[in-house]
Amino acid sequence: MAGVSRVVAAVVALLVVFSIVLPIAQAQAPAPAPTSDGTSIDQGIAYVLMLVALALTYLIHAADLSHSF
Repeated sequence: MAGVSRVVAAVVALLVVFSIVLPIAQAQAPAPAPTSDGTSIDQGIAYVLMLVALALTYLIHAADLSHSF
């Protein structure tokens, strides 16, 4: 009887290991390549241009204030 319970315990342990390992192995499919329709690129360029305009406005007004005194 002790031999049978060891075999049953080994089979149960193998089933638990396989039930954990197999779904992980199947989940390793490669991700699809990212696609862009250009909207995010346009939005990034717009943000950069707005930051440049803000910096130029700050520099122009800072220079204007330093000459007025």
